[in-house]
Amino acid sequence: MSERHLRKWRVLSSEYRIETKFLRLRADRVELPSGVVVEDYFVRESRGFCVIFALTPDQHVLLVRQYKHGIAEIVTELPAGMIDEGETPEACAARELLEETGFAGTQPELVRTFLADPTNATAHFHLYLVRDAVPTADQRFDVTEEIDVKLAALDEVRAMALDGRIAAGSQVAAALVALAHLGR
Repeated sequence: MSERHLRKWRVLSSEYRIETKFLRLRADRVELPSGVVVEDYFVRESRGFCVIFALTPDQHVLLVRQYKHGIAEIVTELPAGMIDEGETPEACAARELLEETGFAGTQPELVRTFLADPTNATAHFHLYLVRDAVPTADQRFDVTEEIDVKLAALDEVRAMALDGRIAAGSQVAAALVALAHLGR
């Protein structure tokens, strides 16, 4: 196999088509290395988000079940949420865990940062591990949230990530990488 010299695309112009609390969508006009010009190459901009793998003192994992409007289904996930303006990913992890579950634990430990969707989005997501998570407050939902909290054993979380009960790609990656980080 030969190594090709890969080159970035050249952005000729950009225009924001949507700018809301929930979505910032940019349309780029780009020139490819071949010289071909592509109109309206859409890119979702985001500060990114955090996924939290939270362990209770008895080694159970906190999971959340909630409705996701994009797919119009109720899904099971690890707690997660968008990074607010001016917020660090670590602070986001602690805040989202508390808001979504009412649990808090040790200082969030960064396990890994991932590219969320590099084809057409700027977002990274950050996987944090929180140990000794215990209930400390009432859940505080965003306007679009209604969340049930569930506990699962480590082996059950692995099975859920592998059999599709945890189905979002970012969530599957986060669960399996966190388990590997824990030697499980």
